[in-house]
Amino acid sequence: MISKNQIKLVTSLHKAKGRKRAGLFIVEGPKAVDEFINSNFEIEAVYGTREWIEFAPQILDFAEMISVKELQSISAQKHPNQVLAVVKMPETSTPPSEINDLCLVLDTIQDPGNMGTIIRIADWFGIKHIICSTETADIYNPKVVQSTMGSISRVQVSYTDLVDWLGEINGAIPVYGTLLSGENIYETKLVSKGLIVIGNESKGISDDVAFFISQGIKIPSYGDSETESLNAAVATGVVVAVFRQAQ
Repeated sequence: MISKNQIKLVTSLHKAKGRKRAGLFIVEGPKAVDEFINSNFEIEAVYGTREWIEFAPQILDFAEMISVKELQSISAQKHPNQVLAVVKMPETSTPPSEINDLCLVLDTIQDPGNMGTIIRIADWFGIKHIICSTETADIYNPKVVQSTMGSISRVQVSYTDLVDWLGEINGAIPVYGTLLSGENIYETKLVSKGLIVIGNESKGISDDVAFFISQGIKIPSYGDSETESLNAAVATGVVVAVFRQAQ
């Protein structure tokens, strides 16, 4: 049976303040938990239902069996799925000073679902590093972690003042940005090494960050579409796919 103190600790990790204080975050669901168990992340605790533990004999000594009701009491989800792990946050990573591949730069992406999906997209397309503005959604938000489906364990995410960082590397590498005034991405010469800036869901790329963009790009609409813009995560997937295809 899970104790009151354990419940208090785990539920505190639903909030940014609690995660920061404890240096821990939660991962939920069999697939995501399995990804972290097999990663370099340090697992502090695992709480699984009988249904999950019976199919995970390799960590029986590590996991604590709890009831479905107990899992519901600590989960951040409406419909928890068999298992929850408490994971130690790694040391804060710093943005790379040299770019040798494609990197994503997120300028105030705020929706946790978008953030998690973008991390998953980066993992799929072999992008190892994402650099975020300090206002971008917290990668350890339970909704972000859930949306990544384990990809967060393989993609390095850094937070920094984008203007200062872009100023330091200014001119050393191409900086592409998704802009409504940009050039048709399918008609643009693309490179295999550079930065791709994705802007805020409603406001786009801020003027201060846009200053450093060397090539604006856009995904053209077709037919009689009256849609104003694409979802940020969807746009990221299209843009990254085009970049990879061009290599």
